[in-house]
Amino acid sequence: ARRSLASPVVSGVLCPCGSPHGSLAESGGASGSGSSSSSSGGGSCGRSVCEASEQDRRLRALFQKLDVNRDGALCIHDLAVGLGRLGLHRTELDLLKIVKAGDKDLDGQLDFEEFVHYLQDHEKKLRLVFKSLDKKNDGRIDAQEIVQSLRDLGVKISEQQAEKILKSMDKNGTMTIDWNEWRDYHLLHPVENIPEIILYWKHSTIFDVGENLTVPDEFTVEERQTGMWWRHLVAGGGAGAVSRTCTAPLDRLKVLMQVHASRSNNMCIIGGFTQMIREGGPRSLWRGNGINVLKIAPESAIKFMAYEQIKRFIGTDQEMLRIHERLLAGSLAGAIAQSSIYPMEVLKTRMALRKTGQYSGMLDCAKNILAKEGMAAFYKGYIPNMLGIIPYAGIDLAVYETLKNTWLQRYAVNSADPGVFVLLACGTISSTCGQLASYPLALVRTRMQAQASVEGAPEVTMRGLFKHILKTEGAFGLYRGLAPNFMKVIPAVSISYVVYENLKMTLGVDSR
Repeated sequence: ARRSLASPVVSGVLCPCGSPHGSLAESGGASGSGSSSSSSGGGSCGRSVCEASEQDRRLRALFQKLDVNRDGALCIHDLAVGLGRLGLHRTELDLLKIVKAGDKDLDGQLDFEEFVHYLQDHEKKLRLVFKSLDKKNDGRIDAQEIVQSLRDLGVKISEQQAEKILKSMDKNGTMTIDWNEWRDYHLLHPVENIPEIILYWKHSTIFDVGENLTVPDEFTVEERQTGMWWRHLVAGGGAGAVSRTCTAPLDRLKVLMQVHASRSNNMCIIGGFTQMIREGGPRSLWRGNGINVLKIAPESAIKFMAYEQIKRFIGTDQEMLRIHERLLAGSLAGAIAQSSIYPMEVLKTRMALRKTGQYSGMLDCAKNILAKEGMAAFYKGYIPNMLGIIPYAGIDLAVYETLKNTWLQRYAVNSADPGVFVLLACGTISSTCGQLASYPLALVRTRMQAQASVEGAPEVTMRGLFKHILKTEGAFGLYRGLAPNFMKVIPAVSISYVVYENLKMTLGVDSR
């Protein structure tokens, strides 16, 4: 019989007879809580259950084989040498990913408990990959399914090449791979950013809360090659336009409270709405919304193109970027996009703050600013706006990825699809955290944008404005308008998601 490369490693986590028991994740690993049934019912040994203590002993035996220097922990060197002796050769980058993924105490190595937890979490990801490859849903992967799956990812291979891939994993000569063979072969190989996760967990494309500072979404090779990426972006832009229009009254109230509210002028939500309607009628609630919607298209397009170019400049050999690379590329792309359309941000603030009859429209507003204040007025508040990108994008991405990975590890079994409620909850929480972190900078930016419209007003700096607010209003003054801002998050996220899904169907985007 042909000897599998994975068999020396797998022998440490299978029954002594070689029959596969249940998954590591089900067995409880080192905790020894309960036992695990064989995936095939009883296994060739005739026993339906492996004792938890026996499972623990086998995992310890595997750990000891890999622990080359016998110090009770696995470092990159241990894994390289130990896996090499067992016939498995991994690159240094792969080994580094394994250690980083399992290293909970950040000491640069894996103790036994961390090693077992890594195997459990890793196996859940492997199961998602297996399910995405198993097109026929029969519990086995054949050559045709490998060809189809790779074609979906934009990689074309022949059936003969697919058979070679199968032979490297197939232990029993059937030319198909079942779950146990798949798991055993990939048990100590990092897996991340699988296509199913990318497909279902779009974030910045779907949710629009009025601030386009989030890190752009990744797209699979298939989405790029079939042109689905631009359909996603168009659907996201349309969803943002509807969402912003529906929540525009709350957004205008936020701007008014940021600029005019103080200790002496304590503007409340009902009072603010009453004041706006009394001054300009119900239509005045939507002042500034036109330019806010208009800037979606250029900002999204510039940000996406800049993101793709920065990815190439980073020069990573991976199709999908890691978290810190995504944050770097996304923040730079956001800065480029914001720099390009920033005059529209100033116009939006001025239009939202205008009195009835002050300007006849956007162009008239722009002409007035240019004539009275010069070109520099279109970049008032630029610095706090740029500084706000990092905390907003960073915290939003970190919280969303944390929530996503927690859900995938605990609840994903047959698919990476989280469902509507989970997706909306994750989007709402991450957006709220991002806004909370960057809100003081956003408030200072808005006040600086508005300050330029006051004739004869002294030149205001970011530092000076921060000092003035803290001195006259305290720290609370940096969060004026936060209530209407948070009030619009849930409706904005919900509306943008519903519109996005409907536009996606209209544009012919495949939903898996």
